[in-house]
Amino acid sequence: MKIKESAENYLETILMLSEKNSYVRSVDVANELGFTKASVSVAMKAFRTEGYIINLDDGGIRLTEKGLAIAEKVRERHDVIAKVLIKLGVSEENAFTDSCKIEHDISEETFEKLKNFLNKRD
Repeated sequence: MKIKESAENYLETILMLSEKNSYVRSVDVANELGFTKASVSVAMKAFRTEGYIINLDDGGIRLTEKGLAIAEKVRERHDVIAKVLIKLGVSEENAFTDSCKIEHDISEETFEKLKNFLNKRD
């Protein structure tokens, strides 16, 4: 299932926050992304409905297997593209910024070729 770029960014952010802290709240996501709490609340409701997250009894949120799979895929694309750009001489800061823009728009074929290129160069 293809989901929107913004949803992928939310899920990847939840994953990254959960790796830094054992506890993730909607407000943490809002702060990380620079979005309003209200817009994040709307997104979290949609993610619960779609089965990407669950709400914990203590107010935290956690990715479901479905949400985790998407978040990990997005992060892999982000990391691989950034590493290829760095190998091409792009600064680390620009590489990660640009990879975030590119990751959502390239085909699976192009991504696999970039990944293969990177693996051959390591």
